[in-house]
Amino acid sequence: MSQQLPPIAAKKPVTRTFHGREFVDNYEWLRQKDAPETREYLEAENAYTQEQTKHLEALTEEIYGEIKSRVKQTDMSVPVRSGDWWYYGRTEEGKSYGQSCRLPASASADPWTPTVIEEDTRPADEEILLDLNEMAEGHEFFSLGASSVTVSGRYLAYSVDTEGDERFTLYVKDLETGQLLDDVITDVFYGATWAGEEYLFYQRVDAAWRPDTVWRHRIGTPSEQDVLVYREDDEAFNVGIGATRSEKFLIIESGSKITTEVRYTSVDTPEAEFEVLWPREAGVEYAVDHAVVAGEDRWLVTHNATGPNFAVAECAVGTQLPALRELNELVAHDDDKRIEGVDTFAEHIVMDYRSGAIGRVAIMRLSSDGFTQFEPVEFDEELYTCGVAANPEWEAPKLRLTYTSLTQPTQLLELEVATGEREVLKSQEVLGGYDPAKYTAYRLWATAPDGEQIPLSVVHRVDLDVSSPRPTLLYGYGSYEASMDPTFSVSRLSLLDRGMIFVIAHIRGGGEMGRRWYDNGKGLRKKNTFTDFIAAADELIKRGMTEPKLLVAEGGSAGGMLMGAIANMAPEKFAGIQAIVPFVDPLTSMLMPELPLTVTEWDEWGDPFHDPEVYDYMASYAAYENVSAQDYPDILAVTSLNDTRVLYVEPAKWIAQLRATATGGQFLLKTEMAAGHGGVSGRYEKWRQTAFEYAWVIDKAKAGVNSTN
Repeated sequence: MSQQLPPIAAKKPVTRTFHGREFVDNYEWLRQKDAPETREYLEAENAYTQEQTKHLEALTEEIYGEIKSRVKQTDMSVPVRSGDWWYYGRTEEGKSYGQSCRLPASASADPWTPTVIEEDTRPADEEILLDLNEMAEGHEFFSLGASSVTVSGRYLAYSVDTEGDERFTLYVKDLETGQLLDDVITDVFYGATWAGEEYLFYQRVDAAWRPDTVWRHRIGTPSEQDVLVYREDDEAFNVGIGATRSEKFLIIESGSKITTEVRYTSVDTPEAEFEVLWPREAGVEYAVDHAVVAGEDRWLVTHNATGPNFAVAECAVGTQLPALRELNELVAHDDDKRIEGVDTFAEHIVMDYRSGAIGRVAIMRLSSDGFTQFEPVEFDEELYTCGVAANPEWEAPKLRLTYTSLTQPTQLLELEVATGEREVLKSQEVLGGYDPAKYTAYRLWATAPDGEQIPLSVVHRVDLDVSSPRPTLLYGYGSYEASMDPTFSVSRLSLLDRGMIFVIAHIRGGGEMGRRWYDNGKGLRKKNTFTDFIAAADELIKRGMTEPKLLVAEGGSAGGMLMGAIANMAPEKFAGIQAIVPFVDPLTSMLMPELPLTVTEWDEWGDPFHDPEVYDYMASYAAYENVSAQDYPDILAVTSLNDTRVLYVEPAKWIAQLRATATGGQFLLKTEMAAGHGGVSGRYEKWRQTAFEYAWVIDKAKAGVNSTN
């Protein structure tokens, strides 16, 4: 490997002073995104990373080829019924993006069974609504935000982002003529909600990139005449708007990390004032959906007013609502069952819940007398992921579910609600003769320092002898109550087939084991996230499945914060650490209310701006501020210049600090200069990026194998 010297960032010390504490930051100057010196430094880091990973080019191309060879590139989704149309997507080999298409529902003999369409044929009455390949031409980055069709099927509202900063331009297309209307709205957030054909609701963000306002646009009028429907003044709250599946109510939900408030109005009166259902109460979260039970309009309410794992309750739609704690309870709070929400249909209700670190689904069939009982949908595998798929039609007698596991490619299931019969509508096709029997997945448990049992999901080839140490990739996230469920990955096969073990550590801060799991890994308990992950590594090493020189860690975004923390706390346990868009300078960010997301994030991390205790706690684990003169594992940080969620400056400063301070380890920074938080756009570009990241992981593990031999 070349001995080219790495870029050395200039030290320009500035002193941050808060609560009588001082921190000298040598690299804060890198925050000046448009400064020539910043761009030159990032380009120099990219050049250095490219040169230092030149030996990975052949392996990267090999893995990229493997991913491409396994994916059915000319493919289409199963059509979904909405109104008088079947909607579906197409992809074609050689094209990075897909097409949105539809067929008249009259083309089907059965109103709930779509006409079978072959991937390489196009029915004469097929309409292409959007061709994203044509739309992406001339842009280094392209992302579709909203894509919403009126119930009548006439108008399509869609939005696009060509920078990666998640600020979209909204367009309206007349699907009868194929022409774009003059209605163009710039600088909007995700989503677009129709009320009939005349009104369109959307959101905007404030200077801190917080969705704070809901607007109403009347088709055919200038956007300057759009009406501000609701403004959320509390900087800790985000706001969103949608419609119930019944298409009877519009819902505005305003929520922080710990509190929600819902407003509603009838779809038939979109100009009316939105009414509050239950006023916000600190620490109380609730969500509503509309059901019709025994001919009466009812609110279905998922709330945590009676316990942290949530309950499901209901009441009549009306002006005099009982208090949340006085609603008729359908599913009581359960310490072992985290209820995540309900979906209502004309004849049934679906509940998503989590038990035993597995996401599950239960169904209630409504009777003429009213509510019945929820019955779980059962599966045989120990580790799996099941969820509700696209089911836009209110009166559909069938329910579509997705099912996948670490060894089972994704399946789209259709369940006849009345009988319980299931049909596999589509299985993800893995080309090249994939055989799930060649792989095994199972659950292990690690013991945290405080005695908590941490679930681990493990997958590897059946023929891999794990009685002796093997190269292993340990993945973790552990924030926002997000659950890292066991799902299938085509690209991951390139690791498994090279003799690697892949492990997900379901650490605290995530939601796998209920709200308690989340609460004990946030705020002033955040360090549990890091020590849980280290305990997971220790368990794999203790079992003899791997050893430090064969073990690579990976995490992204808030999981990148995890990577930075464990790099400081337990560098000796890992051969490499891969941090994707990593949140590694959290204290600096949380002290800047003007930054995107900061104030809304105080409920997650704590508020160091006002609270000295939180400041000291975050200062004790913030990756950037705790880099020390010790040997580190090799580290690869990948970021994007236009990321608005985790700014590029965080990994840039972190790598500079590591390079200046550490006594051992190679530190690489790769910055995508035309991308956002999700990285590059286009499926081929994403596959190539994944191939590079996996090549780096394999290289680190391979080095450990070679040293063993």
